Amino acid sequence: MRIDVITLFPEMFSVVSELGVTGRAHQKGIWSLKTWNPRDFTEDVHHTVDDRPYGGGPGMVMLAEPLVKTLRAIKAEHQTLGIHHPVCLMSPIGEVFTQLKAQQLSQSTGFILLCGRYEGIDQRFIDRYVDVQISLGDFVLSGGEIAALAILDSMVRLLPGVLNTHDSALQDSFHPSQAGLLDSPHYTRPEVFEGESVPEVLLSGHHKNIARWRREQSLKLSLQYRPDLIEKAKQGNLLSADDLKMLSFLNKSSEMPPST
Repeated sequence: MRIDVITLFPEMFSVVSELGVTGRAHQKGIWSLKTWNPRDFTEDVHHTVDDRPYGGGPGMVMLAEPLVKTLRAIKAEHQTLGIHHPVCLMSPIGEVFTQLKAQQLSQSTGFILLCGRYEGIDQRFIDRYVDVQISLGDFVLSGGEIAALAILDSMVRLLPGVLNTHDSALQDSFHPSQAGLLDSPHYTRPEVFEGESVPEVLLSGHHKNIARWRREQSLKLSLQYRPDLIEKAKQGNLLSADDLKMLSFLNKSSEMPPST
């Protein structure tokens, strides 16, 4: 898989290409990353990539021409490699990024991520060259780089061979194999920490009981903190008969702490 990123701050992407599981995967060649700085495709002495917006107002707008030249250079290189990847823009009007979208991206051959800055990008470039717009949620960042890093991390860890144990990804929160619910709590050594013991069932070695406990905890946490995930799973018929029975019990249980 190959990822190309258009950014004014290419050094930020060393986080995913050099560190952690994504960095190790990059070193192994499981995925490749190339960053492209639009300033390298300018001709003036100041390497200008932005200008004042028509109509007035605060801030600056990224110029279309340096972005077009950058994109053409990427596509020329892609043509020699025999690949064609979509252009994805980090944008507040885009589809909200989810675990399902991360899975879909992990099954592709790659894509081009465009990180905007300032007040935005000349709309004419977006209309002509952007294929997909993606949002992380209803908040504003200084630029698209942090959002792009989050997308890369969530997607790369799903590639075969990236995680030491493939089942780790299958048990993640929001994963379809878990009906999109929250993951259960996790414990490790020591067995007793500050007077609190690990739940006894996890020490039993009884795999069926452990699996049932983890599922119950997943349902309990989702019901308490993200009831919207429960409703979504119900609407998608993703819950088993046992899940529904457990939810009914949890709803009636006086042990259920109030949502905060």
